[in-house]
Amino acid sequence: MCFGKVKFTVNVTNEEVVAAALPMQEHWLPLSNLDLILPPVDVGVFFCYNNPMISTNGTHRNIVASLKHSLAEALVSYYAFAGEVVANSMGEPEILCNNRGVDFVEAVADVELQSLDLYNPDESVEGKLVPTKKYGVFAVQATWMKCSGLVVACTFDHRIADAYSANMFLVSWAEIARPRDNKSLIPMTQPCFRRSLLTPRRPPSIHPSLYDMYVPISELPPPPEPESESDLTDPIISRIYYVTSEQLNTMQSLANSNNNSNTKRSKLESFSAFLWKMVAEASSNDNKNIVAKMGLVVDGRKRLSNGDKNKEEIMSSYFGNVLSIPYGGRSALELVEKPLSWVTNQVHDFLEAAVTEEHFLGLIDWVEEHRPVPGLARIYCGGTGGEEGPTFVVSSGQRFPESKIDFGWGKPVFGSYHFPWGGSAGYVMPMPSPKRNGDWLIYMHLPKGHLQFMEDQAPHFFRPVSWDYLLN
Repeated sequence: MCFGKVKFTVNVTNEEVVAAALPMQEHWLPLSNLDLILPPVDVGVFFCYNNPMISTNGTHRNIVASLKHSLAEALVSYYAFAGEVVANSMGEPEILCNNRGVDFVEAVADVELQSLDLYNPDESVEGKLVPTKKYGVFAVQATWMKCSGLVVACTFDHRIADAYSANMFLVSWAEIARPRDNKSLIPMTQPCFRRSLLTPRRPPSIHPSLYDMYVPISELPPPPEPESESDLTDPIISRIYYVTSEQLNTMQSLANSNNNSNTKRSKLESFSAFLWKMVAEASSNDNKNIVAKMGLVVDGRKRLSNGDKNKEEIMSSYFGNVLSIPYGGRSALELVEKPLSWVTNQVHDFLEAAVTEEHFLGLIDWVEEHRPVPGLARIYCGGTGGEEGPTFVVSSGQRFPESKIDFGWGKPVFGSYHFPWGGSAGYVMPMPSPKRNGDWLIYMHLPKGHLQFMEDQAPHFFRPVSWDYLLN
Protein backbone atom coordinates (compact mmCIF):
# COMPACT_ATOMS: atom_id res chain seq x y z
CA MET A 1 0.00 0.00 0.00
CA CYS A 2 2.07 2.88 -1.23
CA PHE A 3 1.50 6.27 -2.72
CA GLY A 4 4.20 8.89 -3.07
CA LYS A 5 6.56 8.39 -0.15
CA VAL A 6 3.86 7.20 2.26
CA LYS A 7 3.23 3.53 2.96
CA PHE A 8 0.50 2.43 5.30
CA THR A 9 -1.47 -0.60 6.36
CA VAL A 10 -5.03 -0.93 7.61
CA ASN A 11 -5.79 -3.55 10.24
CA VAL A 12 -9.31 -4.68 11.08
CA THR A 13 -9.92 -4.69 14.84
CA ASN A 14 -13.56 -5.74 14.98
CA GLU A 15 -16.38 -6.90 12.72
CA GLU A 16 -20.01 -7.18 13.68
CA VAL A 17 -23.51 -6.86 12.28
CA VAL A 18 -25.66 -3.89 13.31
CA ALA A 19 -29.39 -4.56 12.98
CA ALA A 20 -32.30 -2.13 13.35
CA ALA A 21 -32.97 -1.16 16.97
CA LEU A 22 -36.60 -2.35 16.85
CA PRO A 23 -37.90 -5.70 15.65
CA MET A 24 -39.78 -5.76 12.35
CA GLN A 25 -42.17 -8.05 10.54
CA GLU A 26 -40.28 -9.89 7.83
CA HIS A 27 -41.62 -8.91 4.42
CA TRP A 28 -40.69 -8.51 0.77
CA LEU A 29 -40.15 -5.14 -0.86
CA PRO A 30 -40.18 -5.33 -4.66
CA LEU A 31 -37.82 -3.22 -6.71
CA SER A 32 -39.47 -0.64 -8.92
CA ASN A 33 -39.11 -0.72 -12.68
CA LEU A 34 -36.55 2.10 -12.37
CA ASP A 35 -34.51 -0.04 -9.94
CA LEU A 36 -34.51 -2.93 -12.37
CA ILE A 37 -32.51 -1.05 -15.02
CA LEU A 38 -29.53 -0.73 -12.65
CA PRO A 39 -26.77 -3.34 -12.87
CA PRO A 40 -25.57 -5.05 -9.66
CA VAL A 41 -22.84 -2.54 -8.78
CA ASP A 42 -21.86 -1.04 -5.43
CA VAL A 43 -21.26 2.64 -4.70
CA GLY A 44 -18.82 3.90 -2.05
CA VAL A 45 -18.75 7.16 -0.11
CA PHE A 46 -16.36 8.33 2.60
CA PHE A 47 -15.96 11.21 5.07
CA CYS A 48 -12.79 12.37 6.85
CA TYR A 49 -12.90 13.92 10.34
CA ASN A 50 -9.95 15.65 12.00
CA ASN A 51 -10.15 14.52 15.64
CA PRO A 52 -13.57 13.57 17.03
CA MET A 53 -12.18 13.01 20.53
CA ILE A 54 -11.32 16.70 21.01
CA SER A 55 -14.84 18.00 20.41
CA THR A 56 -16.60 15.17 22.28
CA ASN A 57 -14.14 14.37 25.08
CA GLY A 58 -14.75 10.81 24.04
CA THR A 59 -12.67 7.74 23.36
CA HIS A 60 -12.29 5.55 20.29
CA ARG A 61 -14.61 3.02 21.90
CA ASN A 62 -17.53 5.27 22.78
CA ILE A 63 -17.35 7.27 19.56
CA VAL A 64 -17.68 4.09 17.48
CA ALA A 65 -20.37 2.86 19.89
CA SER A 66 -22.30 6.06 19.16
CA LEU A 67 -22.01 5.39 15.41
CA LYS A 68 -23.36 1.87 15.83
CA HIS A 69 -26.18 2.91 18.17
CA SER A 70 -27.38 5.69 15.87
CA LEU A 71 -27.03 3.40 12.83
CA ALA A 72 -29.31 0.86 14.52
CA GLU A 73 -31.85 3.62 15.16
CA ALA A 74 -31.66 4.95 11.59
CA LEU A 75 -32.28 1.45 10.21
CA VAL A 76 -35.70 1.39 11.89
CA SER A 77 -36.97 3.83 9.25
CA TYR A 78 -34.51 2.87 6.50
CA TYR A 79 -35.15 -0.86 6.90
CA ALA A 80 -34.34 -1.62 3.25
CA PHE A 81 -30.64 -1.06 4.04
CA ALA A 82 -30.85 -3.78 6.72
CA GLY A 83 -32.23 -6.40 4.36
CA GLU A 84 -30.94 -8.73 1.66
CA VAL A 85 -31.36 -8.91 -2.12
CA VAL A 86 -32.90 -12.23 -3.16
CA ALA A 87 -34.17 -13.41 -6.55
CA ASN A 88 -37.93 -13.94 -6.78
CA SER A 89 -39.75 -16.63 -8.77
CA MET A 90 -39.25 -14.62 -12.00
CA GLY A 91 -35.53 -14.34 -11.35
CA GLU A 92 -35.77 -10.63 -10.60
CA PRO A 93 -34.11 -9.13 -7.52
CA GLU A 94 -36.27 -8.15 -4.55
CA ILE A 95 -35.43 -6.94 -1.05
CA LEU A 96 -36.11 -9.40 1.74
CA CYS A 97 -36.69 -7.03 4.68
CA ASN A 98 -35.60 -9.44 7.40
CA ASN A 99 -33.41 -7.11 9.50
CA ARG A 100 -30.36 -9.11 8.55
CA GLY A 101 -28.41 -5.96 9.47
CA VAL A 102 -25.42 -4.01 8.22
CA ASP A 103 -21.84 -5.28 8.35
CA PHE A 104 -19.85 -2.81 10.47
CA VAL A 105 -16.04 -2.95 10.32
CA GLU A 106 -13.72 -1.20 12.78
CA ALA A 107 -10.12 -0.66 11.70
CA VAL A 108 -6.94 1.29 12.41
CA ALA A 109 -4.50 2.74 9.88
CA ASP A 110 -0.86 3.53 10.67
CA VAL A 111 -0.92 6.83 8.79
CA GLU A 112 -2.00 10.34 9.68
CA LEU A 113 -5.14 11.67 8.04
CA GLN A 114 -3.30 14.51 6.31
CA SER A 115 -0.88 12.04 4.75
CA LEU A 116 -3.68 10.44 2.74
CA ASP A 117 -3.31 11.09 -0.97
CA LEU A 118 -6.90 12.10 -1.69
CA TYR A 119 -6.01 12.91 -5.30
CA ASN A 120 -5.32 9.20 -5.89
CA PRO A 121 -8.15 7.30 -4.15
CA ASP A 122 -7.29 4.05 -5.95
CA GLU A 123 -4.21 3.84 -3.73
CA SER A 124 -5.33 5.62 -0.56
CA VAL A 125 -9.01 4.64 -0.33
CA GLU A 126 -9.85 1.64 -2.51
CA GLY A 127 -9.67 -1.64 -0.59
CA LYS A 128 -8.46 0.17 2.52
CA LEU A 129 -10.89 2.77 3.85
CA VAL A 130 -14.08 2.08 1.86
CA PRO A 131 -15.50 -1.35 2.79
CA THR A 132 -16.13 -4.12 0.32
CA LYS A 133 -19.77 -5.15 0.70
CA LYS A 134 -19.85 -8.92 1.08
CA TYR A 135 -23.41 -9.49 2.29
CA GLY A 136 -26.62 -7.57 2.57
CA VAL A 137 -27.30 -4.18 1.03
CA PHE A 138 -25.17 -1.74 3.03
CA ALA A 139 -21.77 -1.88 4.73
CA VAL A 140 -19.89 0.55 6.98
CA GLN A 141 -16.24 0.94 7.98
CA ALA A 142 -14.89 3.27 10.68
CA THR A 143 -11.10 3.65 10.49
CA TRP A 144 -9.02 5.44 13.11
CA MET A 145 -5.95 7.17 11.80
CA LYS A 146 -2.59 7.58 13.52
CA CYS A 147 -3.39 11.22 14.41
CA SER A 148 -6.79 10.25 15.95
CA GLY A 149 -8.54 11.36 12.78
CA LEU A 150 -11.46 9.19 11.70
CA VAL A 151 -12.70 8.05 8.29
CA VAL A 152 -16.32 6.87 8.12
CA ALA A 153 -17.08 5.09 4.86
CA CYS A 154 -20.07 3.23 3.43
CA THR A 155 -20.81 1.00 0.47
CA PHE A 156 -24.34 0.38 -0.83
CA ASP A 157 -26.04 -1.64 -3.55
CA HIS A 158 -26.96 0.76 -6.37
CA ARG A 159 -30.00 -1.37 -7.29
CA ILE A 160 -31.55 -0.43 -3.94
CA ALA A 161 -30.70 3.26 -3.76
CA ASP A 162 -29.50 6.11 -5.92
CA ALA A 163 -27.26 8.85 -4.53
CA TYR A 164 -30.30 10.94 -3.56
CA SER A 165 -31.64 8.08 -1.39
CA ALA A 166 -28.24 7.35 0.14
CA ASN A 167 -27.86 11.04 0.96
CA MET A 168 -31.23 10.99 2.78
CA PHE A 169 -30.07 8.05 4.86
CA LEU A 170 -26.66 9.54 5.70
CA VAL A 171 -28.20 12.84 6.81
CA SER A 172 -30.77 11.01 8.98
CA TRP A 173 -28.09 8.78 10.52
CA ALA A 174 -25.96 11.80 11.43
CA GLU A 175 -29.02 13.65 12.73
CA ILE A 176 -29.87 10.78 15.09
CA ALA A 177 -26.24 10.55 16.26
CA ARG A 178 -26.00 14.20 17.29
CA PRO A 179 -26.88 14.88 20.94
CA ARG A 180 -30.23 16.62 21.28
CA ASP A 181 -33.20 16.92 23.60
CA ASN A 182 -36.23 14.65 23.22
CA LYS A 183 -34.24 12.27 21.08
CA SER A 184 -36.39 10.00 18.93
CA LEU A 185 -35.82 6.97 16.77
CA ILE A 186 -37.67 8.79 14.00
CA PRO A 187 -35.48 11.03 11.80
CA MET A 188 -36.90 14.29 10.46
CA THR A 189 -37.03 12.92 6.90
CA GLN A 190 -39.02 9.70 6.67
CA PRO A 191 -38.25 7.60 3.58
CA CYS A 192 -41.10 6.64 1.28
CA PHE A 193 -41.10 3.10 -0.17
CA ARG A 194 -44.37 3.36 -2.12
CA ARG A 195 -43.58 1.50 -5.33
CA SER A 196 -47.09 2.37 -6.58
CA LEU A 197 -45.68 5.84 -7.37
CA LEU A 198 -43.78 4.20 -10.23
CA THR A 199 -46.48 1.85 -11.53
CA PRO A 200 -46.54 1.20 -15.32
CA ARG A 201 -49.49 2.51 -17.29
CA ARG A 202 -52.24 0.51 -18.95
CA PRO A 203 -51.95 0.73 -21.89
CA PRO A 204 -48.25 1.61 -22.06
CA SER A 205 -46.96 4.61 -23.98
CA ILE A 206 -43.30 4.42 -24.99
CA HIS A 207 -41.58 7.12 -27.00
CA PRO A 208 -39.27 5.71 -29.73
CA SER A 209 -36.29 7.58 -28.21
CA LEU A 210 -36.32 5.19 -25.25
CA TYR A 211 -35.41 2.28 -27.54
CA ASP A 212 -32.29 4.24 -28.47
CA MET A 213 -31.42 4.97 -24.84
CA TYR A 214 -32.04 1.53 -23.28
CA VAL A 215 -31.50 -2.04 -24.39
CA PRO A 216 -32.56 -5.47 -23.00
CA ILE A 217 -29.45 -7.34 -21.92
CA SER A 218 -30.58 -10.29 -24.05
CA GLU A 219 -29.77 -8.16 -27.12
CA LEU A 220 -26.24 -7.34 -26.04
CA PRO A 221 -23.35 -9.10 -27.78
CA PRO A 222 -21.34 -11.64 -25.77
CA PRO A 223 -18.82 -9.99 -23.45
CA PRO A 224 -15.27 -9.90 -24.82
CA GLU A 225 -12.61 -12.18 -23.44
CA PRO A 226 -11.06 -10.70 -20.30
CA GLU A 227 -7.88 -8.79 -21.04
CA SER A 228 -4.67 -9.51 -19.21
CA GLU A 229 -2.97 -6.64 -17.40
CA SER A 230 -0.33 -6.52 -20.13
CA ASP A 231 -3.10 -5.89 -22.72
CA LEU A 232 -4.51 -2.90 -20.83
CA THR A 233 -2.62 -0.06 -22.47
CA ASP A 234 -4.82 2.64 -20.91
CA PRO A 235 -6.48 1.40 -17.72
CA ILE A 236 -9.38 3.30 -16.17
CA ILE A 237 -8.30 4.93 -12.90
CA SER A 238 -9.77 7.30 -10.30
CA ARG A 239 -8.64 10.82 -9.47
CA ILE A 240 -10.13 13.68 -7.43
CA TYR A 241 -9.64 17.30 -8.50
CA TYR A 242 -10.90 20.67 -7.38
CA VAL A 243 -12.04 23.44 -9.71
CA THR A 244 -12.22 27.02 -8.47
CA SER A 245 -15.41 29.04 -8.68
CA GLU A 246 -13.60 31.53 -10.91
CA GLN A 247 -12.78 28.83 -13.46
CA LEU A 248 -16.35 27.52 -13.32
CA ASN A 249 -17.77 30.98 -13.96
CA THR A 250 -15.37 31.58 -16.85
CA MET A 251 -16.27 28.22 -18.38
CA GLN A 252 -20.00 28.92 -18.05
CA SER A 253 -19.57 32.34 -19.67
CA LEU A 254 -17.79 30.75 -22.64
CA ALA A 255 -20.51 28.12 -22.90
CA ASN A 256 -23.15 30.85 -23.12
CA SER A 257 -21.17 33.21 -25.38
CA ASN A 258 -23.01 32.31 -28.61
CA ASN A 259 -26.24 31.16 -27.03
CA ASN A 260 -29.23 32.63 -28.87
CA SER A 261 -31.65 31.02 -26.44
CA ASN A 262 -33.20 32.91 -23.54
CA THR A 263 -32.25 29.99 -21.30
CA LYS A 264 -28.83 30.24 -19.72
CA ARG A 265 -26.90 26.98 -19.81
CA SER A 266 -26.16 25.65 -16.33
CA LYS A 267 -22.73 25.05 -14.83
CA LEU A 268 -23.34 21.30 -15.06
CA GLU A 269 -24.22 21.48 -18.77
CA SER A 270 -21.21 23.74 -19.39
CA PHE A 271 -18.83 21.51 -17.45
CA SER A 272 -20.12 18.35 -19.15
CA ALA A 273 -19.59 19.96 -22.56
CA PHE A 274 -16.08 21.05 -21.60
CA LEU A 275 -15.27 17.51 -20.45
CA TRP A 276 -16.77 16.02 -23.62
CA LYS A 277 -14.46 18.19 -25.72
CA MET A 278 -11.43 17.24 -23.64
CA VAL A 279 -12.16 13.50 -23.76
CA ALA A 280 -12.73 13.69 -27.54
CA GLU A 281 -9.45 15.50 -28.08
CA ALA A 282 -7.57 13.06 -25.84
CA SER A 283 -8.96 10.13 -27.85
CA SER A 284 -8.68 11.40 -31.41
CA ASN A 285 -4.95 11.46 -32.11
CA ASP A 286 -5.09 8.52 -34.50
CA ASN A 287 -8.68 8.72 -35.79
CA LYS A 288 -10.70 11.92 -35.97
CA ASN A 289 -13.80 9.97 -37.06
CA ILE A 290 -14.31 8.14 -33.79
CA VAL A 291 -17.57 8.86 -31.98
CA ALA A 292 -17.32 10.08 -28.37
CA LYS A 293 -20.40 9.44 -26.23
CA MET A 294 -21.40 11.20 -23.04
CA GLY A 295 -24.40 10.54 -20.79
CA LEU A 296 -25.85 12.72 -18.06
CA VAL A 297 -27.74 11.28 -15.09
CA VAL A 298 -31.17 12.93 -14.62
CA ASP A 299 -33.15 12.64 -11.36
CA GLY A 300 -36.85 12.17 -12.10
CA ARG A 301 -38.36 13.07 -8.72
CA LYS A 302 -39.40 16.60 -9.64
CA ARG A 303 -40.19 15.59 -13.20
CA LEU A 304 -42.67 12.97 -12.02
CA SER A 305 -44.30 15.54 -9.72
CA ASN A 306 -45.05 17.76 -12.73
CA GLY A 307 -45.92 20.79 -10.60
CA ASP A 308 -48.15 18.87 -8.17
CA LYS A 309 -46.97 20.15 -4.76
CA ASN A 310 -48.40 17.20 -2.84
CA LYS A 311 -46.76 14.64 -5.13
CA GLU A 312 -43.54 16.67 -5.12
CA GLU A 313 -43.41 16.40 -1.33
CA ILE A 314 -43.97 12.64 -1.49
CA MET A 315 -41.42 12.13 -4.26
CA SER A 316 -38.85 14.23 -2.39
CA SER A 317 -38.68 11.47 0.23
CA TYR A 318 -38.96 8.52 -2.18
CA PHE A 319 -36.28 5.89 -1.48
CA GLY A 320 -35.01 4.01 -4.50
CA ASN A 321 -33.78 4.80 -7.99
CA VAL A 322 -35.51 7.52 -9.99
CA LEU A 323 -32.87 8.01 -12.66
CA SER A 324 -32.49 8.11 -16.41
CA ILE A 325 -29.34 8.51 -18.50
CA PRO A 326 -29.85 10.33 -21.80
CA TYR A 327 -26.72 10.57 -23.90
CA GLY A 328 -25.28 12.05 -27.03
CA GLY A 329 -22.70 10.82 -29.51
CA ARG A 330 -20.66 13.11 -31.77
CA SER A 331 -17.56 12.69 -33.87
CA ALA A 332 -14.37 13.68 -32.13
CA LEU A 333 -13.61 16.05 -34.99
CA GLU A 334 -16.81 18.02 -34.39
CA LEU A 335 -16.35 18.13 -30.63
CA VAL A 336 -12.77 19.33 -30.88
CA GLU A 337 -13.27 21.93 -33.61
CA LYS A 338 -16.62 23.41 -32.58
CA PRO A 339 -16.70 26.09 -29.84
CA LEU A 340 -17.72 25.22 -26.30
CA SER A 341 -21.05 27.01 -26.77
CA TRP A 342 -21.97 24.66 -29.65
CA VAL A 343 -21.06 21.55 -27.63
CA THR A 344 -23.03 22.86 -24.64
CA ASN A 345 -26.07 23.23 -26.87
CA GLN A 346 -25.68 19.58 -27.93
CA VAL A 347 -25.71 18.60 -24.25
CA HIS A 348 -28.80 20.70 -23.63
CA ASP A 349 -30.57 19.18 -26.65
CA PHE A 350 -30.14 15.54 -25.62
CA LEU A 351 -31.04 16.41 -22.02
CA GLU A 352 -34.32 17.99 -23.09
CA ALA A 353 -35.72 14.60 -24.04
CA ALA A 354 -35.33 13.29 -20.49
CA VAL A 355 -36.42 16.14 -18.25
CA THR A 356 -40.17 15.56 -18.60
CA GLU A 357 -42.74 13.52 -16.73
CA GLU A 358 -43.60 11.68 -19.93
CA HIS A 359 -40.01 10.48 -20.35
CA PHE A 360 -39.94 8.81 -16.93
CA LEU A 361 -43.44 7.35 -17.27
CA GLY A 362 -42.39 5.98 -20.66
CA LEU A 363 -39.21 4.50 -19.18
CA ILE A 364 -41.28 2.72 -16.51
CA ASP A 365 -43.46 1.32 -19.33
CA TRP A 366 -40.37 0.32 -21.36
CA VAL A 367 -39.04 -1.77 -18.47
CA GLU A 368 -42.45 -3.40 -18.00
CA GLU A 369 -42.55 -4.33 -21.68
CA HIS A 370 -39.29 -6.28 -21.39
CA ARG A 371 -39.62 -7.90 -17.95
CA PRO A 372 -38.31 -10.23 -16.70
CA VAL A 373 -35.38 -9.57 -19.05
CA PRO A 374 -33.36 -6.79 -17.40
CA GLY A 375 -32.62 -3.61 -19.30
CA LEU A 376 -29.56 -1.41 -19.30
CA ALA A 377 -28.75 2.14 -20.36
CA ARG A 378 -27.02 1.91 -23.75
CA ILE A 379 -24.36 4.40 -22.68
CA TYR A 380 -22.94 1.69 -20.40
CA CYS A 381 -22.66 -0.85 -23.19
CA GLY A 382 -19.67 0.65 -24.97
CA GLY A 383 -19.23 0.27 -28.70
CA THR A 384 -18.46 -2.55 -31.07
CA GLY A 385 -17.84 -0.67 -34.34
CA GLY A 386 -14.49 0.49 -35.63
CA GLU A 387 -15.50 4.13 -35.25
CA GLU A 388 -16.62 3.80 -31.66
CA GLY A 389 -14.69 5.95 -29.22
CA PRO A 390 -14.69 6.84 -25.53
CA THR A 391 -17.84 6.64 -23.41
CA PHE A 392 -18.48 8.22 -20.03
CA VAL A 393 -21.30 9.35 -17.74
CA VAL A 394 -21.56 12.54 -15.68
CA SER A 395 -23.69 12.41 -12.52
CA SER A 396 -24.41 15.62 -10.64
CA GLY A 397 -23.37 15.44 -6.99
CA GLN A 398 -24.31 19.03 -6.22
CA ARG A 399 -26.68 17.81 -3.49
CA PHE A 400 -23.87 15.86 -1.82
CA PRO A 401 -24.65 16.57 1.86
CA GLU A 402 -21.05 16.64 3.16
CA SER A 403 -21.77 19.62 5.44
CA LYS A 404 -24.68 17.77 7.09
CA ILE A 405 -22.79 14.56 7.95
CA ASP A 406 -22.02 15.69 11.50
CA PHE A 407 -22.28 12.76 13.92
CA GLY A 408 -21.74 15.00 16.94
CA TRP A 409 -18.09 15.96 16.49
CA GLY A 410 -18.34 18.51 13.69
CA LYS A 411 -18.46 18.53 9.90
CA PRO A 412 -16.03 16.44 7.86
CA VAL A 413 -12.99 18.18 6.42
CA PHE A 414 -13.43 16.11 3.26
CA GLY A 415 -15.99 13.81 1.71
CA SER A 416 -16.43 12.17 -1.66
CA TYR A 417 -18.13 9.39 -3.54
CA HIS A 418 -15.85 6.57 -4.70
CA PHE A 419 -17.24 4.62 -7.64
CA PRO A 420 -14.69 2.60 -9.64
CA TRP A 421 -17.60 0.56 -10.95
CA GLY A 422 -15.58 -1.75 -13.18
CA GLY A 423 -17.25 -1.15 -16.53
CA SER A 424 -15.73 0.06 -19.77
CA ALA A 425 -17.45 3.45 -19.54
CA GLY A 426 -16.02 6.25 -17.45
CA TYR A 427 -17.79 7.98 -14.58
CA VAL A 428 -17.55 11.58 -13.33
CA MET A 429 -19.18 13.10 -10.24
CA PRO A 430 -18.83 16.84 -9.51
CA MET A 431 -19.62 17.81 -5.89
CA PRO A 432 -19.50 21.05 -3.90
CA SER A 433 -16.19 21.73 -2.16
CA PRO A 434 -16.20 21.33 1.65
CA LYS A 435 -14.84 24.87 1.76
CA ARG A 436 -18.32 25.99 0.64
CA ASN A 437 -16.84 28.80 -1.45
CA GLY A 438 -18.34 27.91 -4.82
CA ASP A 439 -15.50 25.57 -5.80
CA TRP A 440 -16.22 22.03 -6.98
CA LEU A 441 -14.63 18.70 -6.13
CA ILE A 442 -14.68 16.32 -9.07
CA TYR A 443 -14.35 12.55 -8.71
CA MET A 444 -13.24 11.21 -12.09
CA HIS A 445 -12.98 7.57 -13.15
CA LEU A 446 -11.57 7.70 -16.67
CA PRO A 447 -8.76 6.20 -18.76
CA LYS A 448 -5.36 7.16 -17.38
CA GLY A 449 -4.29 8.72 -20.67
CA HIS A 450 -7.36 10.97 -20.75
CA LEU A 451 -6.72 12.24 -17.24
CA GLN A 452 -3.06 12.89 -18.02
CA PHE A 453 -4.08 14.79 -21.15
CA MET A 454 -6.46 17.00 -19.15
CA GLU A 455 -3.84 17.72 -16.51
CA ASP A 456 -1.33 18.66 -19.21
CA GLN A 457 -3.73 20.76 -21.30
CA ALA A 458 -5.78 22.41 -18.55
CA PRO A 459 -3.74 22.44 -15.30
CA HIS A 460 -5.44 25.71 -14.33
CA PHE A 461 -8.80 23.90 -14.36
CA PHE A 462 -8.14 20.36 -13.13
CA ARG A 463 -6.16 20.83 -9.91
CA PRO A 464 -5.30 17.76 -7.81
CA VAL A 465 -7.06 17.99 -4.46
CA SER A 466 -4.67 18.30 -1.52
CA TRP A 467 -4.72 18.96 2.19
CA ASP A 468 -3.11 22.32 1.54
CA TYR A 469 -6.19 23.25 -0.47
CA LEU A 470 -8.64 21.87 2.11
CA LEU A 471 -7.08 23.40 5.21
CA ASN A 472 -5.96 26.81 3.91
